[in-house]
Amino acid sequence: MEILDQIFNIQSDEDFNACALAVFQHQAEHNLIYKQYLQILGVEPKDVDHYSKIPFMPIQFFKSQEIINAGSETEVVFSSSGTTGMITSKHLVADVSLYERSFRLAFEQFYGDVKDLAIVALLPSYLERSGSSLIYMVDDLIKHSEQEESNYFLYNHQELYEVLQKLKEKGTKTVLFGVTYALLDFVEQYSIDFPELIIMETGGMKGKRKEMIREELHSILKAGFGVPAIHSEYGMTELLSQGYSNGEGLFKTPNWMKILIRDTNDPLTLLDNKKTGAINVIDLANYYSCSFIATQDLGKFHQDGSFEILGRFDNSDIRGCNLLVQ
Repeated sequence: MEILDQIFNIQSDEDFNACALAVFQHQAEHNLIYKQYLQILGVEPKDVDHYSKIPFMPIQFFKSQEIINAGSETEVVFSSSGTTGMITSKHLVADVSLYERSFRLAFEQFYGDVKDLAIVALLPSYLERSGSSLIYMVDDLIKHSEQEESNYFLYNHQELYEVLQKLKEKGTKTVLFGVTYALLDFVEQYSIDFPELIIMETGGMKGKRKEMIREELHSILKAGFGVPAIHSEYGMTELLSQGYSNGEGLFKTPNWMKILIRDTNDPLTLLDNKKTGAINVIDLANYYSCSFIATQDLGKFHQDGSFEILGRFDNSDIRGCNLLVQ
């Protein structure tokens, strides 16, 4: 489909606007839940002429509704993590190759060709449940890595330590995906001085440890792994794209994803980039579900185009995406 090729070849804000409007018109007609939401708001799709004027659907709809375009068949279902009894979000994915295209291109944009990287993963809580979009991505990256050490490590920290030492000695560029509490567990037992190692912190404490502010957490991890910075991923079940931070909690997105800031007291009003507010996400890879999502995250934009996550709404439930409350 031509529009999908255009999405992954966006080069300018004009390109983004054209693609966003095309996707919006498509979803306003074919996504019945989003269509109904627009009708309730009294929005006429034909009157929307810029992506900043597109209404954003509350992310909570992914918990109570089936968000998928009419006529689309579900190929895979991604679900969010949550404690027992918690209602989790479900993302019905009609074309999982779109997700593959999105995360492969984004990962290459930020970290280079995956075949040249060793991908090691310390993700016990994700591996121990089904429906994780993160595990789907890491599986694929490990598969396409051409380094023999690429693998998962559940609780076998000694083996992981030995593999990291081997990769350091070989000079192999290495990315370690790790859930926060498991990374802390590791550095309590082992210490390694591997400055070139990229630590990709991918989630919170999962109820295993007390929450920590980002500066304290990153200070412990930097000391334990001997690295100058801790990288992070901004992604969630409801999105098929993610932003990346190479340190200090400042994230950037690929060209087909955009972050906007809305007024926490007036959810239909956007703020300028210098102010703190709630995060709206445009993810054009979500072509068959909804690309325009009002999250429950609080954030702030910076002049260089990066953004940071400042926490969550007080009344929102705790979820498994990467949020380090300050």
